[in-house]
Amino acid sequence: MTDRYHHGDLRRALIDAAVEAVGETGPSALSLRAVAKRAGVSHAAPAHHFGDKAGLLTAVAAEGFDRFADALELAWTATGDFKAVGAAYVRFAIDNRAHFEIMFRPELFHGDDPDLQRAEARSRAALHRGAGAAAPGADYNPAALAAWSFVHGFAGLLIAGNFPQAVTDDPEGAFEAVGKYLRIGEE
Repeated sequence: MTDRYHHGDLRRALIDAAVEAVGETGPSALSLRAVAKRAGVSHAAPAHHFGDKAGLLTAVAAEGFDRFADALELAWTATGDFKAVGAAYVRFAIDNRAHFEIMFRPELFHGDDPDLQRAEARSRAALHRGAGAAAPGADYNPAALAAWSFVHGFAGLLIAGNFPQAVTDDPEGAFEAVGKYLRIGEE
């Protein structure tokens, strides 16, 4: 077995190996032993570094939420358009499928992790920007919830292969067309 981690960052190598494995087989089939083998480290290294499978997936989810927030913030900054943020959401799901498959599955990770909570809050703020404020005293914002439900459903159906080829070929265009039909982003 090689000791590649001595020449770099073991944490990074293990997260990268987990993302690769999830991309190939999904999060359910992930094992710490397989991640260790893929990273070229001892079978005990992932447990030593992350504690358990959920600890490793927590790190993957936190990284995913940070990347997600970056993508959504970039779309908002570049356009100021709520629909563009939705299109960025869809593009993130396509380009970061392994992260996306973990991020919204709280049974897979430790939800009380401070890094995860910070990254989730940051991505939530970026996603809700442009949806308007919730009504005073409301526990949630119906406009933001409706938009999130739509875009997440669209992204999930897309990456699972449920749409026709024309949608797969131009997911942002299809998202925009459906958004117009549903009047997403209109007052």
